[in-house]
Amino acid sequence: MKFLINQYSFVALSILLIFAAGLILLGNKPKLKDYLAFGVIVIGFVAGWGILHPRQTLLMDKAQKVKAMIGAGTPVLLEFQSPY
Repeated sequence: MKFLINQYSFVALSILLIFAAGLILLGNKPKLKDYLAFGVIVIGFVAGWGILHPRQTLLMDKAQKVKAMIGAGTPVLLEFQSPY
């Protein structure tokens, strides 16, 4: 079950919900308000993906080094910080 939930689950769920909204809103003789509502839904999901998608950070190289050190048998001290 764990393999079904990852960083791209949002995309799969969004496509499913957009498809369902398209069927409901654009099913029978759609009017302008139906097209506008569907457009708002699609724009909302695209904006959500733009905000929430995983990004490459400057610290990724350091994270790869730490990952390699953890499995090598060398003691590693990890310090976690939060800006909050």
